[in-house]
Amino acid sequence: MTDVINLPLIAGYTPQGDAMVEQVPAVAVEGSRDHYRVQHSPAFVRGLATGDKIRYPVDDEAGWELIEHSGNLCVRVFSKHNTDELDALLTPEMELIDGQLDLKTPRALVYAIHVSIGFQKIEDVLNKVLTRFPESVWYYGNVYDPEDGVTPLNWWLDIAGSV
Repeated sequence: MTDVINLPLIAGYTPQGDAMVEQVPAVAVEGSRDHYRVQHSPAFVRGLATGDKIRYPVDDEAGWELIEHSGNLCVRVFSKHNTDELDALLTPEMELIDGQLDLKTPRALVYAIHVSIGFQKIEDVLNKVLTRFPESVWYYGNVYDPEDGVTPLNWWLDIAGSV
């Protein structure tokens, strides 16, 4: 069995220019010294989801490079309140459409779900449950360009056709 290690990936920078680091669980890809498979979607590192293959370290601002998408979407849910009740309602609904809870903290839930399920089905579930939690919001973690936050990356077109 391959050991899971925590890769210190840069999630962003403070206004003072200091790196904000998130520990992302990964396993080494057999036969490679610097390729890893992400084990759980991160809460703050943009552009990654469970199963993605990355190269780490690399000599650039991000410190890592995406090699291959797994086809999973990263769905991040943030709340101003404790997520226990939200988790109790949302996680079973996400599991019904083959989503999995990757990370739970007192203020965040992070899910991985394959893009083939379809954006509309995923968004319908999220919007239905989150109407009961008005101080909670959700975002995709690997759908939009991290630079502008609005331009779709479209990596899923090769994986899922016309999702």
